[in-house]
Amino acid sequence: MGMRGPRKTLVLSAVVLLGTVFGMVGCQEQQAASQSPKPVRVAFVPKVAGIPYFEAMDSGGRQAAQELGIEWTIDGPATVDPAAQQRIVENLVRERVDVIAVAPNDPAALAPAIADARAKGIHVLTSDTDAPGSKREVFVNQATAEGVGEALTDALMTKMGGAGKYAIVSCGPAAANLNAWIAVQKAYASRRYPQAQLVDTLYAGEDPQAATVLAKEEMVRHPDLTGLIGECTTSAPGVAKAVQETQKIGRVYTVGVGTPQAIKPYLQDGSSSMSVLWNVESLGYLTAWTAKQLADGKQLAEVNKVNAELPAVKYDATNQTVLLGEPLLITQDNVDQFKY
Repeated sequence: MGMRGPRKTLVLSAVVLLGTVFGMVGCQEQQAASQSPKPVRVAFVPKVAGIPYFEAMDSGGRQAAQELGIEWTIDGPATVDPAAQQRIVENLVRERVDVIAVAPNDPAALAPAIADARAKGIHVLTSDTDAPGSKREVFVNQATAEGVGEALTDALMTKMGGAGKYAIVSCGPAAANLNAWIAVQKAYASRRYPQAQLVDTLYAGEDPQAATVLAKEEMVRHPDLTGLIGECTTSAPGVAKAVQETQKIGRVYTVGVGTPQAIKPYLQDGSSSMSVLWNVESLGYLTAWTAKQLADGKQLAEVNKVNAELPAVKYDATNQTVLLGEPLLITQDNVDQFKY
């Protein structure tokens, strides 16, 4: 038997009403979802892609991104070509990312791209390497130039007995951080170790094979050379390999800025005496954290609690620099504490 007229009308009205209510709820949910803030997009541009040092920084940045709720990407040039790095930054400006964190190969060459990013409302910070005089807002520094330069010099001079000829094999000739360390080394050695002589400063880009070749040539050029400093994470193992392959372990000493696992074989056989570094993953984490502060418009404090491992990160407002801390001295005894 069919429904009577009034009851049928009542049921249909209730169905229509419920459909309207659910429709309104659905629209409100969609509207709320569309209005929810998108995660901060941070793009990290290292000096060069594919080397352990910047991969470790990327690992720390990804950890921070997961914990802080930001989007972290990495895009580095295939070589240490300043023009290639500049093109990457320009592309990121066109993509309208929120923050660009860059380790400049050539600060002067990158300055126009940084200025363009800032003019378009994109935050820019430098990390690992600064671009002084540019429009960058913050520099995330791994350690002071004095800390790194003096530690490298002391480590080498301990093995050389404070005297003799030595050479430096660096990476890019325009890298601000490497040049700052070298300047400290020269001044400190002349004051502290007057019987030591720096005979050459050479540049291998970010190519460990080139560093090995340059170091071998330097040992031929100066047969009485007793020390080599690998100024970056690719030249440190490169100069140690040169000593290893020429069978001069114990006659030519090397130290450098090497990542733990890359330098480990050379620490073990004595072709490298020590690596002066810092926690690279923590540097990546601090970079991502600083980027989030910029995007959120937060003022950095003189001392900042970043996380449990970085409870008191200092910020110097006069030069807009965040400092990770003091350098680490990596030896055969503690190298296995680090996984990168």
